[in-house]
Amino acid sequence: MKIGFIGLGKLGKEAAEVMSEAGHEVHGYDIKPIFHTKFEIKYNLKDLCEDKEIIFIAIPTPHHPDYDGSKATSHLEPKDFDYSIVKNILEELNEYTTKQQLVVLISTVLPGTTRKELIPLINNFRFIYNPYLIAMGTVKEDMINPEMVIIGTETGHYTGDAKLLIDFYKTFTTENVRYEIGTWDDAEAIKIFYNTFISVKLSLVNMIMDVAEKNGNMNTDVITGALGRSSKRITSSAYMKAGMGDGGSCHPRDNIALRWLAKDLGLGYDLFDSIIESREKQAFNIARKLMDLSDEHALPIVILGESYKPGVSLVDGSYSKLIGDYLWNYNLSYDQIIGPAIYLLGHMGVYKDTIFPEGSVILDPWRERNKPDTIYYGGKNNLM
Repeated sequence: MKIGFIGLGKLGKEAAEVMSEAGHEVHGYDIKPIFHTKFEIKYNLKDLCEDKEIIFIAIPTPHHPDYDGSKATSHLEPKDFDYSIVKNILEELNEYTTKQQLVVLISTVLPGTTRKELIPLINNFRFIYNPYLIAMGTVKEDMINPEMVIIGTETGHYTGDAKLLIDFYKTFTTENVRYEIGTWDDAEAIKIFYNTFISVKLSLVNMIMDVAEKNGNMNTDVITGALGRSSKRITSSAYMKAGMGDGGSCHPRDNIALRWLAKDLGLGYDLFDSIIESREKQAFNIARKLMDLSDEHALPIVILGESYKPGVSLVDGSYSKLIGDYLWNYNLSYDQIIGPAIYLLGHMGVYKDTIFPEGSVILDPWRERNKPDTIYYGGKNNLM
C-alpha cells in the first residue's frame, strides 16, 4: 500500500520503518530536517499526501514542560493537552486530500476531543482514531506484537475503513492480535485509562514498599509477589514490582490531563490527583531516605539512571529527576561514579554487580543487589 506518515519523532520514525520493512511504499514528513534510508522523505504535506491510501499522523499533543512529571505537579492547576499542532495539520490536510484517502490519528487525546474539537475541522478525507500502546525502547516490538490494536470510528461499528486498517496491520503484526473497536470516544478512553491503570498499580505497590520500609518486618517482594500471582481478581503480575515510580512521556502527563477532565466534567472527585500526589509523596520518601543517609555519612548523593527507564536516553517524566527535584539543597549528580557517595540505583537490573568505591552506601529500591554495601528500600530482604 502507499502510506504517508506525518511526524517522524521518537515514535513515528520507527513505526514508519516497520511499515516500510513490511513492503509498503512509505513516504514520511516532519517539520524537522530528517535523513532516512528506509523510506522516502517528503518536504511538504502536498507531496506527502499525493496518491496515498492511508496517511498516519503521529505528532505531539504536549503539555507545558512543567507538567511532564519530572517535577512535582499536584500543586499546579490541571491542564488539558495542547492540541494546536494536531488541529493545524488536520486543517492543512483538507487542501491536499480527497474522500478516497483515509487519515489515521495515533496521538493521545482525552475522551471527547476527537468528536468535539477535531472532527469539525475535517471536510475532505475519511478519518479513524487509532492510538498506539507503545513504549520507548520497544517501539518496533510493540508495533509487531501489540497487546491490542485500538480503533475508533464515529459509531463504534466495524466499518470498511476499520477493515482496511486491520488488513493493513495484519501485513506485519503477529497472529492472533486483539482488535478493540469502539467509538472515537471509546478509543480515546481505552488508551488513556490503560496508561493510568499502570500508574495506579505502581502507586499501590510503591505504597506497599513505603509501609514495609516503615514497618521493618515486611518483605515488599513477598507481598507484591503474592498479589501479582493473584490472577482471579487482580489482572496480572505486570507492574507489580515495587521500586521507582511511574515515568516516561505518557503516563504521568496522562494523569495530569485526566485531572483537567475530571474538573471539566464536574465528576465531583479527582482520583487522578490522588495518583499524582501519591507518586510525588513516594518520590519524596525516597529522597528523604537519601537525605538521611547523606547527613549520617557526610557524603554526596548520586542517582544512577537519570532517564525514565533503562535503555533509553529520554528524561521526560523521569522518576529519578522527580526525586532529584526534592534534593535541590544537597550535593547531587547523575550517572557517574564519583568516589564514596550515597548511590541510588534508579534502574532495575543494571547495577547488581557494579563495584562502588569503598565507603559508599548503596540504596536499592528494587531489592536485587546482594552486597554488604547495600541498603534495601522497602523492608528486609529475608525474614527469619
